[in-house]
Amino acid sequence: MAAERISTIYRHINGSNKMRDRPRDKHGEEEPNVPKRRQEVVKWNGWGYKDSQFVADLDQNVIHFTGTRYPLGNKKLPLFQLWAETVLGVSKDYYCKSQAEIKNEVLPTPLTNKDFLEDLKIVNISYTDEPQDRLFRSHGQTMREIFMLREGTFNRIPDLVVWPTSHDDVVEVVKMANKHNVVIIPFGGGTSVSGALECPEEERRMIVSLDTTQMNKILWVDKKNHTAHIEAGILGKDLESKLAEYGFCTGHEPDSAEFSSLGGWVATRASGMKRNIYGNIEDMLVHVRMVTSQGVVEKNCQVPRISCGPDIHHFILGSEGTLGVITEVTLMIHPLPEYKRYGSIIFPEFDAGVSYMREVAKQALKPASVRLMDNEQFIFGQALKPEAESLLTPFVDVLKKFYVTRVKGFDITRMCVVTLLLEGKKEDVESLEKKLMFLGNKYGGLSAGEENGKRGYLLTYVIAYIRDLAFDYGVFAESFETSVPWDRVLDLCRNVRDRILREAEVHGLPYQPFISYRVTQTYDVGACIYFYMGINTRGLPDPIHVYEELEAAARDEILACGGSVSHHHGIGKIRKRWLKQSVSGVGLGMMRAVKEYVDPNNVFANGNLMI
Repeated sequence: MAAERISTIYRHINGSNKMRDRPRDKHGEEEPNVPKRRQEVVKWNGWGYKDSQFVADLDQNVIHFTGTRYPLGNKKLPLFQLWAETVLGVSKDYYCKSQAEIKNEVLPTPLTNKDFLEDLKIVNISYTDEPQDRLFRSHGQTMREIFMLREGTFNRIPDLVVWPTSHDDVVEVVKMANKHNVVIIPFGGGTSVSGALECPEEERRMIVSLDTTQMNKILWVDKKNHTAHIEAGILGKDLESKLAEYGFCTGHEPDSAEFSSLGGWVATRASGMKRNIYGNIEDMLVHVRMVTSQGVVEKNCQVPRISCGPDIHHFILGSEGTLGVITEVTLMIHPLPEYKRYGSIIFPEFDAGVSYMREVAKQALKPASVRLMDNEQFIFGQALKPEAESLLTPFVDVLKKFYVTRVKGFDITRMCVVTLLLEGKKEDVESLEKKLMFLGNKYGGLSAGEENGKRGYLLTYVIAYIRDLAFDYGVFAESFETSVPWDRVLDLCRNVRDRILREAEVHGLPYQPFISYRVTQTYDVGACIYFYMGINTRGLPDPIHVYEELEAAARDEILACGGSVSHHHGIGKIRKRWLKQSVSGVGLGMMRAVKEYVDPNNVFANGNLMI
């Protein structure tokens, strides 16, 4: 009896199914998934892989996307230049090339805590103070941060980078940081869009960037309970690839899934494109370990629900590196879907599309992803269509356009599109597709086909690359998001757009801003709305200031319309001014009380949230 019980407990702790061996190199060592010198693979001053980018030759009227990683790779985009010139005022006469590098001698000299370094050597944890490694971990992906990399540098960057390879390594580093009064800023994928990774300029203590990406193992998979225990530094694409070997997935697909880390998802309360059926990160989370200055915080069991006071997981979710380092996470996992199908529906106007989205949520229809794009994004999507590979394609497109605009009477300047992704058993997917299409017809929609749905879904992964090209021609662009009740979706979208246009006039912008929005996630009581904004900064003496003033005005309008300060990007530093308004003075005090107890020496002094 005792032996049986011990066996049960062992399976519970270690998972019901042992993991396969990880790939090993010729020396028998486990191959790293992410190189320590990340800048050798991804851009140091922009988004994504070094071999993937939009390239323009405006003299030849050609823009194309390089590389073979994405479906758009090595294809010409014949309409993109015309769109950029017409909508954004882009001109070949104005070109702002990024600096080639930031030289080591320009970067801040590291502050050194010799006692900390001596202890670090004893525990044999890898580290470096190499300038370019420090620079790479000094920022995230906000527009301001990338502009600084292109045009200047940062006044404060980490003094040291450490690479722990396990939970126990992190425990040692945090102990040493407390002992020697050193600051720790956790670093995962580096995709933050809230300024969360920037070093506070006034910090005079040694700052250590604790890079978690060498902690990237799946420790166990429990096929009976559909859970997996995973180190927090693993990147999204690697996590899904490894789980797929066992016939499972998490279903969590944020736009940054290729580059963002599991720990980062938890630390920002992330959401993904397929949350309809898989949930947000808080819905997937079964168990989490976090190393704090006071020790390790975690629950004593891995159960679907527990009633024992306020949920400590919700102290950790969204903590943005202010309380400790997330080291290990147990997630709910799902069998890989048997069948996938894409779809798309065009509607005569945005109002009809919103009504459709509301009804989809009300009827509890569950496509993996359903997203509504306004007319500006619809036109933008057409501009990103690659050159036709068949002589028949342009002819067919003309016929489709004729049918939609002339026969059905859609106004091409008002129409919008919904893209769909359905996953599950084949019969369930086909049944759901019929219901979704029937509902689309009810609200005046027309099926736009599977290929358009697939292309729209996959474009998500390349849109972020456009900002780097936009910078080259003086266009500053960024996205921001919110969540809002259903009855305020339309008013919020229109009011935010109008507010930005008014502010643009006040600041004397030479061209009207590009403003676009889409409904990306649906809930019973509301939706997530994503905004895209781009401004042509030619002639502006301080373009960063102007852009940030416009975005701040947009955020003020969002809150005035009943929207949230953020749906999933988090607070970081750039949205701190709205935190008290969002959670109340008492709520902010509660956050600070937790911070004071958990981190009395302010080791995790990144300046985010309540700090």
